[in-house]
Amino acid sequence: MSASVAAAQATAYAPGSVGNVGPGFDVLGLAVDGIGDRVTVAWAEGQAEDTVEVRGRDAHLLPADAGRNCAAIAARALLAARGRAGAVHVTIEKGLALAGGMGGSAASSVAGAGAAHLLLAAEAGAAALADEKLADEKLGGEALAAVLAAAAAGEAAVSGEHLDNVAASLLGGLALVRHHAPPDVVALPVGAPWWVALVTPRVRIETRAARALLPPVLERAAWVQQMANTAALVHAFAAGDAGLVARALDDRFAEPPRAALIPRFAAVKAAALAAGALGCSISGAGPTVFALAADEMEARRCAAAMQAAFAETASDAHVGAIARQGVRAA
Repeated sequence: MSASVAAAQATAYAPGSVGNVGPGFDVLGLAVDGIGDRVTVAWAEGQAEDTVEVRGRDAHLLPADAGRNCAAIAARALLAARGRAGAVHVTIEKGLALAGGMGGSAASSVAGAGAAHLLLAAEAGAAALADEKLADEKLGGEALAAVLAAAAAGEAAVSGEHLDNVAASLLGGLALVRHHAPPDVVALPVGAPWWVALVTPRVRIETRAARALLPPVLERAAWVQQMANTAALVHAFAAGDAGLVARALDDRFAEPPRAALIPRFAAVKAAALAAGALGCSISGAGPTVFALAADEMEARRCAAAMQAAFAETASDAHVGAIARQGVRAA
């Protein structure tokens, strides 16, 4: 995508994502094409403080206070880490719902940090970087680490200290969080052109509230199975092994207590599997339910079946390929 980068402003886009990806609680994130957030960071000459403008989906529900907006927090963290002062105006164009379970705060945080990085790169005469992926190795490990740390600060301010969605929005594809503090994330191989069906019932679940439902400890046998499922799922993605995905996409930790928050979840999951899904679970904290499918046609069939299973509960659907590219200039 061509860059809209000038000396005074820069824009970045970050895709939405599936958090946890089944058993990988706080460890795995999966980026999804066709839905995400776009953030522009511009120097605000004559302003004493940072300002925020929010447009798009659920804009009226998001804070316009720079001290409480995750995109602005991330942008400011990146600038501060680089020793830059001066007020900025942050414009967020939301494509992701608030508390929808598709990594909305993570995408805004990553895009905010990415836009701030591009702003400084343009000023330094490196505008050509705008045509590269922000997570590209050409940016170097230090630049990537700076964007990650700043995005983590934005996410932590509104959703808590978990990086699965941040990692996916930053790197694209399937991403692994090895450590939270300091943040250490890894891009994992994806060996098949799988698609994702996302269906969001029109109910709202706050991430912090959903996390409060989780047990503080897990019985040993369940913990061992959860670890085995997560390792198997990583291998299944790398090998493009659909059969192994079907066996491994099995969450014994977060899905059971959170299922009651989603109307007719059991029926929706059963409908997705009956329609041919490779696997189905809750995306992040919910209420979005995701199904992994072999191709676009299967994903659309799964989405339709899931929406039908929600019955009287209205829902919205998105079908997209796994996003192979994460945050980028826009």
